[in-house]
Amino acid sequence: MKELAGRLTALDPDAGAAVRVIAYFDRLFESRAGLEALVRGAAVLAGVPARLVDADRRVQVRVEPDGTRRDSDLPPDPGWPSAALVPDGAPALWLERAPVEQPSVVDAVILERAAGAVRRVLDRTRGRAPVDDPALVETLLDATAPEAARLHAARRLGLDAAGRARALAPYDGRPRIAPAHPETEPPHTGQRMGVGPSVPVLDLPSSWAAARTALRFTADGTAQDPGARVVHADDLGGIALLADLVVPGAEPPPDVRAVEAAAAATPWLLATLTAVASTASLRAAATGINVHHSTLQDRLAHAEHLLGWPVRTPQGRLRLQLALTMRHLARS
Repeated sequence: MKELAGRLTALDPDAGAAVRVIAYFDRLFESRAGLEALVRGAAVLAGVPARLVDADRRVQVRVEPDGTRRDSDLPPDPGWPSAALVPDGAPALWLERAPVEQPSVVDAVILERAAGAVRRVLDRTRGRAPVDDPALVETLLDATAPEAARLHAARRLGLDAAGRARALAPYDGRPRIAPAHPETEPPHTGQRMGVGPSVPVLDLPSSWAAARTALRFTADGTAQDPGARVVHADDLGGIALLADLVVPGAEPPPDVRAVEAAAAATPWLLATLTAVASTASLRAAATGINVHHSTLQDRLAHAEHLLGWPVRTPQGRLRLQLALTMRHLARS
């Protein structure tokens, strides 16, 4: 292979480089390299960060071109060169290169060989991705369905009936089920969703209920609706009880009405208050919204005047956190 690559390079540098890429990934796969090593190989060969996101298997790996793993919650740019893990599937492997009309030959070969190796590793270590059958998913998430029917649905979906899984509640889409693997993080694809806890497969109806509750705590992540786009039910704790108290469509609590009235008169208010409520200090909040610390202090003084309560005291900050949380619930 090395001799062939050398000969091809003399005739066509891209062809020679492509052959070397093929040989590189063949060696990695034969040595039973893991997912991170495969993504690292793609990043090093391409000279740009490479990213793998498989939401169904809850796998997310991002590696810099110097070989350092550095994951990111930001969604991939649709313009980056990418490859799917299965024919006609959604992109799952990206090279973070500036969008171009046509990827280079070398980039295309890197993506094709890396995606193939990743797919085989995932199939070997975690099984195939569950079949996306809405009827089977609905049956498995239905607490009133007979246990035998739910077990049948789980097997048809490719889930281990004796294993664990979690329900996902997308804001705009059908329910999903993801196998739960302790060594990987829950999916972070940038899509707005609630993530249910990891449970035994037959307990998925409870995970689905928790995921739907968690979805109510999400936000668009915009200036008009700042906040987390992905919320995990496991992280809510006792705060989840608020979902039973704040009913969508009903009259919002007084503090929520105060926040809405203040936000209508002050465009920067929601982003500022969300930063203050979700960071450890005012200086961290100022950095998060890219303003000077003194500017933040001026904004908060104005916000306190509009709201009618302090937001820089422990009690006032807690009240602010609850008001912003209830705002999400009232708008859901």
